[in-house]
Amino acid sequence: MNKLDTGGLKAVVFDWDGTLAETRTPRLWAVNRIMAAYGLPDWESTRDRQNPLLSFMDNFPLVFGARAEAAYAEYAALYKANVARMIKTFPGVRETLAFLTERGIKICIMTNKDRRLLDFELPLLFAPSLFARVVCGHEAAHDKPDAAHALLALQGIMEPAEISRQTVWVAGDSALDSMTAEAVGALPVRIAGRKATEKADPRIVYFDDFEQFYRQLSGREEGKR
Repeated sequence: MNKLDTGGLKAVVFDWDGTLAETRTPRLWAVNRIMAAYGLPDWESTRDRQNPLLSFMDNFPLVFGARAEAAYAEYAALYKANVARMIKTFPGVRETLAFLTERGIKICIMTNKDRRLLDFELPLLFAPSLFARVVCGHEAAHDKPDAAHALLALQGIMEPAEISRQTVWVAGDSALDSMTAEAVGALPVRIAGRKATEKADPRIVYFDDFEQFYRQLSGREEGKR
């Protein structure tokens, strides 16, 4: 695990699903019910049809074919009706966001998720005003891992020429987030997202979880027992 230096840090761009919010449980709960209604196997069983560089929403045509639009509408309705009782954040997230905010470091959300779903569930966990910018899927010229998505998330916060590994971090749980950081010249921070089969990349700073991330930011890592 590399050390982080917040001395020149101006902004941290966070992924949403699997990073700030545990949404996998409600997402799979809802989509698997829709898939059963369409006579399809569960979502995980269709991985061979999916494109890991596309959002969950944009994978619907690959899984449902011509029925994708109707299936996604049914999924979104079911998800919104049930997400409040399932969604949660992870230990250490609130402390981390507070730590950054107290130091005047801007925090943003950059997600490929459908804006209609993100706007519905964000207030279930956090005050939307906590975030300087929130950018969702299809709002930039291209979604992550393209640099356009990160540039839109940082618009109004800093100019592209000011972005560096010292001034901006992109924190997420997947290779997609790290690729976006590299594309825009920011520091990739991976939180609980490296698979056992994935070789560690020296350009990425890895953490086991948000609690470990927070301990290092707050200078408490050495005091851990």
